[in-house]
Amino acid sequence: MRLIIMGQQAFGKDVLQKILMRDVDEVVAVYCEPDKEKKPIDPIKEFALEKGIKVIQPDNFSDTDTQKKLKSFEADLMIMAFVNIFVPGEARDMPRFGSICFHPSLLPLHRGPSAVNWPIIMGKENSGFSWFYPTDGLDEGDVLLQWECPIGPNDTVIDLYFKKIYPEAVNSVSTVCDLFRSGKPPRIVQDEAKATYERRCTKKHTQIDWHKPVRQVYDLIRGSNPAPGAWTTYKEKVISIYDSEILGGDGISGRVVDISSQGITVQCIGGRILVKRVKPDAESKQTADSWAGMSNLTVGENLGT
Repeated sequence: MRLIIMGQQAFGKDVLQKILMRDVDEVVAVYCEPDKEKKPIDPIKEFALEKGIKVIQPDNFSDTDTQKKLKSFEADLMIMAFVNIFVPGEARDMPRFGSICFHPSLLPLHRGPSAVNWPIIMGKENSGFSWFYPTDGLDEGDVLLQWECPIGPNDTVIDLYFKKIYPEAVNSVSTVCDLFRSGKPPRIVQDEAKATYERRCTKKHTQIDWHKPVRQVYDLIRGSNPAPGAWTTYKEKVISIYDSEILGGDGISGRVVDISSQGITVQCIGGRILVKRVKPDAESKQTADSWAGMSNLTVGENLGT
């Protein structure tokens, strides 16, 4: 088949590399976002140029000339791997088989831009990814295939996405191509009654409330690690929290109950959080005990409000 690969960053590049390694299909063009001033070249662009593949970087797909160019490639399928720019139907439908898009959740669950963060924050026990037929609605099209995996009780975003979803998703593009080549690719209608949508997870969603059950606090921290980072305050200064651990123990929530070489232990409802790594505003990440020493934090003080 003649393929157009649309994507960006490492995931887009690795999907492109996987397809080229198979040496079964022809990649006729790579589409990625326009270059950003003072930013390094996108890995998918750099790799495509190394392989002699034509790279197109439109800032929108509603433009007539952009659509004419896309149509000129006479592609069989457009594979959309990690796409931030909206692609209207007239552009998506130009390839003979249309387009297929990747999303890191088990659709119709967790539609939206932070589909890896929210299942962890919500304490879910499983996640995965979907390849689906994109429509004008956000992550609403019929599903081609899905892959499911457990979310471990201590998994962070790095564990769930980079160690579980990412490698399997890259490998799955082979199956995607084979399904279309078979002439009978599945189309599974999403159940709207089960659909959920969450907005982009940002700092406004990740402020820690130490007066909540310890598991909720822990899930928020690990579901925000490494980005956008859960945070609290100390003496009105914002402190982002990354690596942590649940401990037993009772006491007054929000209070620092121990400081050691292992980190800072903070009381929540029904248990405690051992904070191991932090990032004060405008500073680099550091061990929690180092920050405590420099900040003169003492046992008995409170974090947060």
